[in-house]
Amino acid sequence: MAISSVGLPRKALTAAWCLAWMITACSGPAEVNGRSGVAIGVSGQSWRVLQFNLCDSGIASCYSGRSVSAAAAVIRKWRPDIVTLNEVCRHDVSELGRALSQVHRGMLLASAFEAAVNRRNDGPFRCRNGQPYGLGVLAVRNSSSSGQRKYGGRYPVQDLADPEERVWLCITADGLDACTTHTASTSAAVALAQCRYLTQTVLPRLRSRNGEVPVVLGADFNLPAGRSAGIQPCLEDRYGHADDGARQDVVTSTGLTVASRAVIAMHGTTDHPALFAELTRARTAVHTHVGST
Repeated sequence: MAISSVGLPRKALTAAWCLAWMITACSGPAEVNGRSGVAIGVSGQSWRVLQFNLCDSGIASCYSGRSVSAAAAVIRKWRPDIVTLNEVCRHDVSELGRALSQVHRGMLLASAFEAAVNRRNDGPFRCRNGQPYGLGVLAVRNSSSSGQRKYGGRYPVQDLADPEERVWLCITADGLDACTTHTASTSAAVALAQCRYLTQTVLPRLRSRNGEVPVVLGADFNLPAGRSAGIQPCLEDRYGHADDGARQDVVTSTGLTVASRAVIAMHGTTDHPALFAELTRARTAVHTHVGST
């Protein structure tokens, strides 16, 4: 099964991950190489990742109308290189892309959106304002020479009781694949099957296609940490992750390690905190989990 790209029929991907051995307490933006926020390609050694679930469809009870502006403030404070977005409208991705560009002035920005699918009409699921609703990825780029590529698809396993069909999204830019997903919230069994499909089928194909470049995945898997095994059944030993103590994770592939992790309050603007992780290139392959105990 080929990896799908923009304009092609939706299919899906898999993963391979390795991770963390060192945790540092993180109460604010950490200093990296003597300054806050090293952009992708500047040092080639450090990436700062923010994962958000912004509940911005306007339909769910967690909607506040303020989560995007709150996320922009978090981006300005924590200065990420990669931002992964769940439960957003298409224009939210553009708005947060502007915030990220302001943080990294003079750098290029890779940006992509993937709409969830409405089973009733096989079209995009929509926010209350009529915009397509789904996932977004933003990543700072150091060079325009390699451009960016987008991959996205619909999971082959869905909860048929839920009209929203879940999807995944990845972009490739500056020698790194940045991905996101939001798996089923209505069935833990379906969420686990979708997680396995992404990490064990889609992402390995993506890595093979793109020359085994590192992969970073920020996601709301709807598989709570501390209950059963969380997302661990989705991950092979060579993969690693940091979690927010609830449903969100940052997962990394072989070659990356987590230097720090923080859970950031969103003050009631959404029903999820933001999850921050600082990643560095691993000198040795160590496979651990950073997060809740």
